[in-house]
Amino acid sequence: MATRLFIDGEWTDAHGESIPSYNPATEEVLEEVGSANGQDVDAAVAAARAALGRAEWAGLLPVQRAALLFRLADLIEKNAEELAALETKDQGQPIGISRQVSVAGAAEHFRYYAGWVTKIQGAVNPVSFPDTLHYTRREPVGVNALITPWNFPLMILAWKLAPALATGNTVLIKPSEVTPLTSIRLVELCEEAGFPRGVVNLVTGGAETGSLLSSHMDIDHVSYTGSTPVGKIITKASADSNLKRLTLELGGKAPSIIAADANVDAAVAGNIMGSMLNSGQVCAAYTRFYVDKKREQEFVDKLAGGVSGMKLGSGLDESTQLGPLVSRKHRDYVERLVQTGRSEGAELVTGGTVADMPGYFFTPTVFAGVRDDMTIMRDEIFGPVLAVQAYESEDELDELIARANDTQYGLAATIWTRDIKTSQRLANGIKAGAIFVNMPSIPDMAAPWGGYKASGWGREMGPWALDCYTETKAVWLNYGY
Repeated sequence: MATRLFIDGEWTDAHGESIPSYNPATEEVLEEVGSANGQDVDAAVAAARAALGRAEWAGLLPVQRAALLFRLADLIEKNAEELAALETKDQGQPIGISRQVSVAGAAEHFRYYAGWVTKIQGAVNPVSFPDTLHYTRREPVGVNALITPWNFPLMILAWKLAPALATGNTVLIKPSEVTPLTSIRLVELCEEAGFPRGVVNLVTGGAETGSLLSSHMDIDHVSYTGSTPVGKIITKASADSNLKRLTLELGGKAPSIIAADANVDAAVAGNIMGSMLNSGQVCAAYTRFYVDKKREQEFVDKLAGGVSGMKLGSGLDESTQLGPLVSRKHRDYVERLVQTGRSEGAELVTGGTVADMPGYFFTPTVFAGVRDDMTIMRDEIFGPVLAVQAYESEDELDELIARANDTQYGLAATIWTRDIKTSQRLANGIKAGAIFVNMPSIPDMAAPWGGYKASGWGREMGPWALDCYTETKAVWLNYGY
């Protein structure tokens, strides 16, 4: 597999120093990946700009552009086992998640947006002028930088790349330097699928490369998924350069509310799935739990029992339930927050330690007796750490809503109840982009995904993503002239 840059249809060496990519389950180096500098980024942007206007891309009929996306989806499925194993080795997620979520989800997204290519329409509008035709066109935004995170590198790239290509844009892909390998392989498949040169470009590297993209004067749109602090840096860079369009899917601190009438066994199972998927390295992971006091002890006991029995190990082992954290740096961050929780007075029920095994493993952790002002209830941990506290009565739903909303984030939330009135009052009151009732947080390609407040700007997936990658042009025609 190539580990170089892909610019204007050619694989080329980067001018910056190489960056090692590690297997987090073994701590072994998998590959050395190039780091793009300013010269590399400028070349990739120029290639994308040139390709935007060439007939072999801009002149394709919608059905021809759709065929390319369908072909790419087929190639992803043809190479599914290779991609799944590569995702697991580079990121750490269990192989079942790589197969069924990451790889399958990527293929589904390209097929979904291939279907949209022939259905992107403008409108004729009844304006208040005589002898005047007014209509709108949906046109590509232009050159797009797609900056992706390390938790689901292949699938989240598909979330961005599929609608960008469906709407006729050109792109520069910048995967996380921590997990770049499946993104590189996907670009190889784009080449095999037959996308014209310059349409898809790849610039690997770290924060410096990302900064060059977000401040570049000839990039029209940055779509970024990652941390809120970096999202703020990208926003400032956009404002200080060409005021490029931004789509930002940032951090989360999803509340889970368990009502007195909830099926506790179902709530525990759903919350374990919604909190421990990918070792908690999910922006919408359920991490702060509000449990009716009458059910608190039952919930805590069953939750702790469920997570403490999960099998840790290499994601390549089919029996593994919980893989490693993505890096030593991130594992150390999670450990520091757990120690902070203990020092602030939270009750450690289970876990809370670095696992005694090679790799970046951390034991699944449950805290009880937590307060709203504790760090573990406020900071995004992005690991297998759950914090439980009780509330007194559902008669005070407004107070519970206020507590759930007492966060800078607003990406997702979940509610566990058999009462439709309770579910709707909570769902309507919680400020989050996605509310799940009696189920884990499972995004779908047809549904919008994005957050309120510091969880980001804009929505990915479904028809909403098309708005991120298109401009609406209004055309006025005075036919009485």
